[in-house]
Amino acid sequence: MPANTAHGAQSARGPLTVHPTNPRYFTDGSVSPDGSPRAVYLTGAHTWNNLVDMGRNDPPEAFDWGAYLDFLDAHNHNFIRMWAWDSTVWDTQANGSLGKDFVHNVAPLPWQRTGERAALDGKPRFDLSRHDPAYFQRLRSRVAEAGERGIYVSVMFFEGWGLFHGNRGRQAPEGWAWRSHPFHPANNANGVTADIDGVAGGVHRLGNERVNTIQEAYIRRVIDTVNDLDNVLYEVINEGGEKAWDWWIVDLVHEVERGKPKRHPVGITGHGAERLDSMLASPADWISPGSADGFRDDPATWDGRKVSLLDTDHVWGCGGHVPWVWRSFLRGHNPLFMDPYDGSVLGTPGDPEWVPIRQAMGVARRVAERVELGRMVPRDDLASSGYCLADDGSTYIAYARDGANLILDLSDARGALTAEWIHPVRGESTTVEPVAPGRREFVAPFGGGAALLLSAQ
Repeated sequence: MPANTAHGAQSARGPLTVHPTNPRYFTDGSVSPDGSPRAVYLTGAHTWNNLVDMGRNDPPEAFDWGAYLDFLDAHNHNFIRMWAWDSTVWDTQANGSLGKDFVHNVAPLPWQRTGERAALDGKPRFDLSRHDPAYFQRLRSRVAEAGERGIYVSVMFFEGWGLFHGNRGRQAPEGWAWRSHPFHPANNANGVTADIDGVAGGVHRLGNERVNTIQEAYIRRVIDTVNDLDNVLYEVINEGGEKAWDWWIVDLVHEVERGKPKRHPVGITGHGAERLDSMLASPADWISPGSADGFRDDPATWDGRKVSLLDTDHVWGCGGHVPWVWRSFLRGHNPLFMDPYDGSVLGTPGDPEWVPIRQAMGVARRVAERVELGRMVPRDDLASSGYCLADDGSTYIAYARDGANLILDLSDARGALTAEWIHPVRGESTTVEPVAPGRREFVAPFGGGAALLLSAQ
């Protein structure tokens, strides 16, 4: 059994593998009471500076990692994306209404700055042949500490939004992300440039052997750093990349880990160069669909061809709402939240808009852990709202729309079912009389949306 930590949480066990009979979820190697693999429901709030520091000062203000872990504990979250950042700055003018209208300095990065000549920012150039031990020490310690709190971590290899989306066509100065990138020829001491076919900034592509060799060495160093930890997942890149390059990295990670003690899931995220069909056809173990693939306010039902970590980052950027959390859960996804957190990077400190989303994610996880999730599949056809997860005949979780009664088809129920209304944000519950099989109508005891859990007696 996983050990209890000083904070009362159980340490994360694993490594995670795709559930053998319900590949909408991972399993951690433990078994349910019926002997089947236990499904693990992943959900959590991640924020941009949870690995590299970001701030107006140089060096930037240190991120309070301990306070962040306490925050995740308090909200019953068990998953984060651990953010890489490829460039030495982040010009927040590229982020529209959420921008701070100033430039963040970003540190540390994976490579040492020991070049004799100055880079474009006036500091020593990067030596791309020498990794910065401090970066990898921080990566390992934070992943390990998260695991002790029962939190799984998606280790992001590369960050693509800066070059793919933020580098041009926005309020920030054109090319800001490329001018501050270590692979820019003016920023490294190795004579490396990521230009491909005369196009500057072709970092996240195949076709430049020197760049791809440096990237491979970095990926191998990351794997060496965290491979022995149970709570690890890998993520190729945030919102960038190019199909052949993405797939190359997935295959590379799988190949490297075949010779290591443990193997971990590898994922590809949406809102970059790949769309849903491409990600589903890829060798990735999990994917993160985006709004362009039809997963905004009313996310499509997931068929389970791969695990879906459905992230507001690829849907709104910063956005979302409580019904979206429950709709995503009941349609077979694992919902994640791109969280402005304390507002230090983007957004407003203490913004109350995000509080209910964080709380709803934790409540949904509590419900998921009360059922045999590995046996449950989306059954939109059983609920008048269109949101139902069911082990048909024995267990049902449905979501009632705001102000509407909920009609459920329980014709296949094997006897009477206990029924319990659950507030989708506060988590408080109200039991009702046992329910007989058949087509039944339910009225929520409180306003707003509501979750209903029915279980065989």
